This record gives sequence, structure tokens and C-alpha cells, in this order.
Amino acid sequence: MSALDKHKNPPNDFTPTIPPPDRDTKTPKFKLPHNATDAHCHIFGPGDKYPFAPDRSYTPPDSGLEKFAALQAKLGLTRAVIVNASCHGNDNTVCLDAIAQSNGRYRAVANIDDTFSEEAIAELHKGGFRGCRFNLVAHLGGVPDMRVFHNVVDKIKNFGWSLDVHFDAIDLPEYAPMLAKLPVIYTIDHMGRVKASDGLQQKPFECLVNLIKDDEKCWVKVCGSERVSSTGYPFHDAVPFARQICELAPDRIIWGTDWPHPNVKQMPNDGDLVDLIPLFAPEPELQQKLLVTNPGRLYFDEK
Repeated sequence: MSALDKHKNPPNDFTPTIPPPDRDTKTPKFKLPHNATDAHCHIFGPGDKYPFAPDRSYTPPDSGLEKFAALQAKLGLTRAVIVNASCHGNDNTVCLDAIAQSNGRYRAVANIDDTFSEEAIAELHKGGFRGCRFNLVAHLGGVPDMRVFHNVVDKIKNFGWSLDVHFDAIDLPEYAPMLAKLPVIYTIDHMGRVKASDGLQQKPFECLVNLIKDDEKCWVKVCGSERVSSTGYPFHDAVPFARQICELAPDRIIWGTDWPHPNVKQMPNDGDLVDLIPLFAPEPELQQKLLVTNPGRLYFDEK
């Protein structure tokens, strides 16, 4: 059985194959600024209302809007950008419904392919979507058809959407030339999923640094410390990477919880993740950009 298959179950069997998030969320010591945005999070199910894709690589526990709203309140977050995860396939209804109930506080990133017409993308835009995502991670289904990838990019550029890209660090040098040629803003998930134990001089991180320096279209999600960390809790070995990214591109960084943390090696507590922020972004001005101004510009149509 492959690593991919071991997380699968029959299409109509919604038994979780990955662990749930830590439900005992700590109250962070760090007080988030007004209008702070969780710019990378997911809503899963409930499966009986928002079925998971038959060809999904994993089945998450139900982590619906009500649980997510409670998390936001506990952490002191105001806004959110919900990234539709691969387990829901190209059905973006769970995000559309969440946005509709948010009083303008939520936006979303869609899963689409080149079968989506410009009219369909326009409907998603009207519903609050401001980007789409491509998973290039092997354990989440692998590399998409690049013809489809570029066809989608050609369609979304007419709407001012950004492209969210998720890949393993080892693949960044391969993708970097293609990313630099994209005609749209692209956001790199989880600091490129670099491995902290490989150090700041590792080739994938140097490649990321060069992209940030050379391409104004390159934004980075300074999140996923639990994925970057090699030592585990409290994930402090990820901080130097986050700090360097923040220093390089203070106007092109955003942050998110990644709740409910699918496919992590060690489940974090979201209160602890919030308390990492002042370690890599100690300056109030930088915190404002990371949490409020930058996501406002990228997703909430703010100038």
C-alpha cells in the first residue's frame, strides 16, 4: 500500500483518516491587532452536508464553520481567508456558504480546473473568492496537468486573483523559473515547506529568498511553523526562516493558522501558533502589515 493510499477510504465512507485539531485552544498571550486576518485556514464538512471528493487522498474529521468561528473568537481574529482543501475537490460550496454568513469578514481561495468557464469564475468572484490553489505536493495527489495549470492562470488573471501554490521544498528549485514567469501574484504556502534542520543556507530556502528578492509578484504565507519545524513543539526552530522572509518582503507576507492542520506530524495548539508571531515579527508596524494591511490588499479589495 502506498503512502497516498493509506489515507484513503471508500468514497461514501467519511470516517476520518487523519487526526482532529486540538480542541482545547489556548488563549494567546499576544493580543492580535484589530481586523487581524487568518489568511490560511480550512473548513471541512460536515461531510453529510458538504461531501468530500470521491478521489480525495485523505478524509478529515468534520471541522465546520461553527467550530471555526469559535476558534477565531478565542484567538482574537476578525477576518479569514478560507482555502478550499483538496479533500473537497472542485466543489467550493463549503467556502461560498461560509462567506455568505460572515458579514463581509471572510474571503476564500478556490479549487478549480480549466473546465470552469469565465462565467463560473465570475460567480465565485461575486461570492467572495479572490484566488485559486494548486497542490503540487506528492502525498496530496501530485503534480497537476501543467496545461490545465496555465489555462487556469490565463482565466484568473482577468479577475485580479492570486494563485496559491503548495509544494514540497525539494521541488521549489524546479518550479521557481515557471513561477517567476506567471502573469499573476502567487502566494507560496507554509514558507515553501522548508525543513528547519537543513538550515538557512539550504538550496530550497535560498531559492525562495531569491524569488522574494527578484519577483514582486511573489508573496509568502509565513505560517506552517509546525510543518517547517524539525524539533517539534514549541516550533521555535522555524522562527529564523519566518523572520528572514518578513525582513525581505514586509509588504508581501501574510499569516494563517492552517486550522484544522491536516496531515501534520505533530498537532499544534493554535494559541501557541499565535504566540510565535511576535518572535518573528516583533515590530508593531510589521505586525500590522502581516495581519491586517497585506491580507486586506490581497483579498479584501483594500488599497
